Parts: sequence; C-alpha cells; structure tokens
Amino acid sequence: MRGARPGATIERALQEGPAIHSGDRVLVACSGGPDSVALATAVHAVSVPMDLHVALAYVHHATRESAWQDEAVVLRVAASLGVPVRIAALEAGPGDEAALRDRRYAALGAVARDLGSSVVATGHHAADQSESVLLALFRGSGPQGLAGMRPRRGLEPGLDLARPFLRVAPERLLAYALSSGLPYAVDPGNADARLRRNAVRSALAALRPLFAGLDEAVARAAGLIGDEIDASERSGLRRRVRTAVAEQEGLRDLDFLHVEQAVRAIERGGSGEFHMKRGVALRIEDGAISVIKKDA
Repeated sequence: MRGARPGATIERALQEGPAIHSGDRVLVACSGGPDSVALATAVHAVSVPMDLHVALAYVHHATRESAWQDEAVVLRVAASLGVPVRIAALEAGPGDEAALRDRRYAALGAVARDLGSSVVATGHHAADQSESVLLALFRGSGPQGLAGMRPRRGLEPGLDLARPFLRVAPERLLAYALSSGLPYAVDPGNADARLRRNAVRSALAALRPLFAGLDEAVARAAGLIGDEIDASERSGLRRRVRTAVAEQEGLRDLDFLHVEQAVRAIERGGSGEFHMKRGVALRIEDGAISVIKKDA
C-alpha cells in the first residue's frame, strides 16, 4: 500500500497471530542475529497497543570466540529500544545441538522467572519451520513431528514459549531489521554443513527457486496438522466448509485460500458469498453454510 510504513506487516503478524497475547510480559531471546533483532524491534513497537512488558535476554554459549561480539550487539539493541536486558552464560557441558538447546531454554527460563516474564519469544521463521518439518520427516516422525514448531507452547509451569514469525520469510525479517537501523550479527555456525540442520538448510536453498512459496506451503501444512492435533475450533470449521462443498461438488481443486477466507468469515461472525472453485460458491449467513451453483 502506498505510504504504508515499512515493517507494518511484520508488526501486524505479531499482533494478529496466536503467539503473543495482550498483557504478556515478554522476554525476547535475542541472539544478535537479524531474526531476533527484528523480533525485539517488533515486540517493542507493539508494546503499547498490546500492553506488553518487554525485556531482552542473551544466552552466551561459550562455544566460539566471537560470541562476545553478539553479546555487544544485544546490549546495543536493548539500549536503543530502552528495555531491560539480561545476559546468561551457559556452563560447560555437551556441545551437541539438542543439549545446547535444552540448556539454552533452561537458562532463558531462569531469567524469565527472575524478571516475572510470562512468555519467552524467539525469532524462528518460516524457513526454520521448513527445516524442522523435514528433519522430523527424515526421523520418521508422526503427526506431532510433522506439525513442526508450534506458535505457542508451554516451556515450564507458568511460562510459555512463543514463536510469532513461523509464517514470515527470513528475507522480510532481515529487511525489517535493516529498516530499524539497529545492528545485527551473523552466526558463522550457520555455514557448518556437518550439522544436520545446516545440511537441510542447504538443500532447501537449492529447492526454493524451483518451488515458489515453498516455506509458506510447509508452514501452512504444519499449521493444519497442528490444528488437527489440537482439535482446534478452526480445524472444525475447515471440515464444515469442506463437507458442505463435498456434499454437492466434491473436493477436487478446492483452493486452501478459498476455504480459509470462508473459515475466517465464520469466525468473525460475518456473512457473504465466497468463491470455492469454478461454478461453485459458498454462502455464509449467521453461521449457516450453503452451496451455490453458478454458471461456469
């Protein structure tokens, strides 16, 4: 939209998504990379309308000498935003990815408890979700694994883990971070092909030019599976819409986006007519669904 403020869509995704709730006391896990700097900036930008209390935390893994530079970046970001910041240093221990992740979340949990935070937010994005889903697939995981990372889940009693940007492309987060004028760091470990996640990342980079919207499609599929696992209200509405069309026309070539438009209208209590496919529309009125056949 002409005249729209750069980054407005990033902040709107945070405000309208299920990960961050109004009134949350948010501890942003900031590594100093562009994704977490974008997250810190966006959470701070919407803190007044969403009544958020914001703080940053940096976890020093002590796995590489340049980590102090990342710490300095986080301190600069916190100072620029005018929010509290805490540094947590991990003690020596196993260096594999899973062990480091567990120790990192434990450290973040300790900081959150100390600050009275209700949620720890991370900058995981759509490309990270694609990697997680593929890694789960390669492990032979069931629906829980194929649902990928969830937008919000419990981390420990009284504390949730939130990932607001699972459907946002990393390029958009980088552009938002650049527009903020704040510094960010690049983790050299992302290029280490010996790590399984980095190997998957490289393969996905080769596939993206051949499959437009790859990450968005994977994130959408993961979200659908997650909704089914949770038996969410939205998953039930999707079945209602699809069943209504199936009773008349079958499901061939039924576009997901058309289904979602109808579902969101029902959620809002709206009414209207929604195109489903050629010759078929859906009428929604007072929550009731009816199928309309039209001349093709």
